[in-house]
Amino acid sequence: MEKQAWWKESVVYQIYPKSFCDGNGDGIGDIKGIISKLDYLAWLGVDVVWISPMYPSPGYDNGYDISDYESIAPCYGSMEEFETLLKEAHARDVKVVIDLVVNHSSNEHPWFLNALEGREASKREYYIWRDAAPGGGPPNNWGALFGGPAWTRDEKSGQYYLNLFSSRQPDLNWENPALREQIYKMMRRWLDRGVDGFRMDVISLIAKGDDFSDGPAGKSGYHDPRARIAANPKVHEYLKEMKEAVWADRDVMTVGEASATTLENAVLFSNADGSELDMVFQFEHMDLDGGETFKWNDKAIPPAGLKAVMTKWQKGLYKRGWNALFWDNHDQPRMLSRLGDEGDLRETSAKMLAACLLMLQGTPFIFQGDELGMSNMRFTSPDQLRDSESINAYERYTGEKMFTKEQMLHYISLKSRDTARIPMQWNGEAGAGFTSGKPWMDVHPNHVYVNAKEQAGRVDSVLLFYKELIRIRHRHLAAVYGRYEPFETENEDVFAYFRVWEDETLYVCCNFTATAVAFPVPKRLRAAHARCLLGNVERSAYLEKGRLEAYEALILRLNVTDIEEAPRG
Repeated sequence: MEKQAWWKESVVYQIYPKSFCDGNGDGIGDIKGIISKLDYLAWLGVDVVWISPMYPSPGYDNGYDISDYESIAPCYGSMEEFETLLKEAHARDVKVVIDLVVNHSSNEHPWFLNALEGREASKREYYIWRDAAPGGGPPNNWGALFGGPAWTRDEKSGQYYLNLFSSRQPDLNWENPALREQIYKMMRRWLDRGVDGFRMDVISLIAKGDDFSDGPAGKSGYHDPRARIAANPKVHEYLKEMKEAVWADRDVMTVGEASATTLENAVLFSNADGSELDMVFQFEHMDLDGGETFKWNDKAIPPAGLKAVMTKWQKGLYKRGWNALFWDNHDQPRMLSRLGDEGDLRETSAKMLAACLLMLQGTPFIFQGDELGMSNMRFTSPDQLRDSESINAYERYTGEKMFTKEQMLHYISLKSRDTARIPMQWNGEAGAGFTSGKPWMDVHPNHVYVNAKEQAGRVDSVLLFYKELIRIRHRHLAAVYGRYEPFETENEDVFAYFRVWEDETLYVCCNFTATAVAFPVPKRLRAAHARCLLGNVERSAYLEKGRLEAYEALILRLNVTDIEEAPRG
């Protein structure tokens, strides 16, 4: 029997605060804006909100380069306003999880400014330093994720510091016990304020290990060391220590972003004994459309590959760990634009993707706007870009003549982080209801017909479909704890599976194509009295004719009586 917990039965809604809702008209989302939408979130039925960083930051990586871990950036509001947000969210039975970014800090953090004072500085060992290679270059051939080498020279000392993401984000040295204690104290203070847990940014990379040797270079000319670092077992020692020091006596939610992790490592991160984290984000399904130029291409995620990866993780973590389910987030383009339809079938495909994800085992994470069927922004000028990764890639690939400017903007529109960070579409007015001022990023032109106001009163909208999906998860615990049993895995077009728990069986069937397809009805379904809990087409022909319409999704409950049961869960 799967051990039950509130965070397993929860649905999480991610807020990217800069783009969620602007409460003062300056064009940047803020805490007042979030508070103003708490009734919307409670109405939708979400149990937890995860808020991306609101700490002071130079903004090079849009808040993930933190210069002060214990304050609120003035553009978002004040600590008093944040405490009001906690109080108001809790009053609506909504928990609040915040980002913990401790693989690296900003190069403007006081710790790093102290470390630059010299080799004997008190905080020098809070970061990772190495002498230059023979000849004076970087210590090895490692590359930074945002471009260039993973080492930056400090002219004063002649040493190099490690930066796996950018020179403005120096990596913290977790080998240093004084640093770890500073981090644990900071985490305890946030919990004392009332936050309900942490989403831990690239937590799988904090333990760098002893192997700083060169590695095979890729197209960039550099070696990507993330898989090597993620395999270092010492990360599990740090997380066990973190739990004991921070939340061993508290009922909180912890989810780790596990870049480059393996299934077996994820079992350790989210093991059933609870000694480390509750769950981890893995990215194997996100990388199915990558290539030699990283993600900058027009490849599509193959549905067959997606099913195989999701099945691997559903089965691999069953009773051994716990999945964190997501299609997209602040770092990923909209799955609607990757696997759905942006045209006439936008709403049908958005509902299908939602049904497929929220009925899997794990805790589902909805990114702001998913519940509306928001799609990728189409950028026509580099001036529209705000993400350092996008800007660096544009300059590099066009500068090297690998792609034309038009090609690179096309790829950025398909795959960049900027595509998901555009303002939330609350209504069809100027500014999309996000702001009364000039938004920090352009709003999507389709906000005039894709917005929350239009959908809130329409019973067949994507928004109401999400609301009903969340209600089904809350009511039918088979959707939470049930064993995952895939059906007809060789079919490349349809993702179908059962969820079996105690005396309840659910059947989920999703057509990932824009055409009608023939798909067999399972024998056990034909033999049972089944009730349709939710579907996304008006008249389904599946049970009678074994045909699924374009992007059709069905959720059926087997072996039910005609008597409506009382709510469960």
